[in-house]
Amino acid sequence: QVQLVESGGGLVQAGGSLRLSCAASKSIRSIYHMGWYRQTPGKQRELVARITSGGSTDYADSVKDRFTISRDNAKNTVYLQMNSLKPEDTTVYYCGADILNWGRPNYWGQGTQVTVSS
Repeated sequence: QVQLVESGGGLVQAGGSLRLSCAASKSIRSIYHMGWYRQTPGKQRELVARITSGGSTDYADSVKDRFTISRDNAKNTVYLQMNSLKPEDTTVYYCGADILNWGRPNYWGQGTQVTVSS
């Protein structure tokens, strides 16, 4: 088991930046992958970015070249640096962890709201 706590969401103007943090309750060194997902009401939760235990990363096409995912194993924390934010990035962002090697998260944080004003 692992508990995930997100922070760093908030209100920002279009073109601005935010950094989200996801703090895990246990070592993340061996977690197969951790990622950031977002969900708009009425739609499925979608991948934003994820990072494997080996450091490989994947990004949604809509955020490539704007968002960067990273991990600090010493702090058991995963970050999402979001630059050049757009109003369409507005939604709730969730941190997910795949500790069972399902290829998708099996544990989730509570979510953090990101609002980008135009």
